[in-house]
Amino acid sequence: MTHTRNVAIAAAMLLGAGAVSAQTLKPVPAAKNSAWAQGKTPDGQPDMQGTWTNATNVPLQRPKELGNKEVFTPQEQVDFQAKAKGYAGDRANLPEAHYDLSQFGLDRSQGKFALNLRTSIIMGPEGRIPAFTPEGQKRIAARAAAQKGHEADGPENRTLGERCIVNNATGPPMMPAGYNNDLEIVQGPGYVVIMQEMIHDTRLISLDGRPHAPAEVRGYRGDSRGRWEGNTLVVDTTNFNGKTVFNRVPLTERLHVIERFTRTGPEAISYQFTVEDPGTWEKPWTGEIVMGTAPGQIYEYACHEANRSLENILSSARNNEKEAAAKK
Repeated sequence: MTHTRNVAIAAAMLLGAGAVSAQTLKPVPAAKNSAWAQGKTPDGQPDMQGTWTNATNVPLQRPKELGNKEVFTPQEQVDFQAKAKGYAGDRANLPEAHYDLSQFGLDRSQGKFALNLRTSIIMGPEGRIPAFTPEGQKRIAARAAAQKGHEADGPENRTLGERCIVNNATGPPMMPAGYNNDLEIVQGPGYVVIMQEMIHDTRLISLDGRPHAPAEVRGYRGDSRGRWEGNTLVVDTTNFNGKTVFNRVPLTERLHVIERFTRTGPEAISYQFTVEDPGTWEKPWTGEIVMGTAPGQIYEYACHEANRSLENILSSARNNEKEAAAKK
């Protein structure tokens, strides 16, 4: 499905045939002066519409050598990144052996990042993900043990992303990935739609105060309900299906995410989120990403087309099994 058709469908769902022309989808204009004021949609919502990116050069967890320092000065940020030689998370920026990242636009230096002086996405003096609960430790260890030696038994043993079902980076919470970090926000009376580039996931968020779906209705993305607190869009998501993974950690059905979107200027949205899963972490934790404007439009995301990786993984495993059986 093309980008144009996706937007048309979303607009029709939100606005109805008589109101489509009233909601013009266009890139957020650049600031002409410092006296920026929050705009409104025709139905009075704070205007969040546009194409945005949550790509960032801020690591998820704060490097331990920074202690409880939450925010850099501009010069401190430059100096630290130069010292770290492109540090972009908890893993070292290792050289790629199989292809040149810049050839495909995947080199982080090629990306456009909104100004963000935070030392880590995770907020607070620790700047780290909390410790696992005993229940969480047991579940994670059991899952790893069950998978060991069975990683290629069948497609069900591979990740949801490899199977093109859902990409965990699209959340909630919505986290930056190595690429495809763009998203489009569309608004209409009673709704906000967030369409993400990665596996073209789309969330339809109602604002009419309706309760969450019944407890037996669950999904990979949970059930999102929104409300306005002043100019901040607050999205509360529950009803996850227990198959969500965050940072390679399997979570439980008790996962609860609260997101807060606040337009801070013509080219920036503060995206804060609080994650709670008493079956995984000892306490809730909060993070913030500054989303900037993205040029152009979101294009169709093709996941399976011309992607032979999953097929090759499984077929190679079957060939290895045949060879092992022949030797016996």
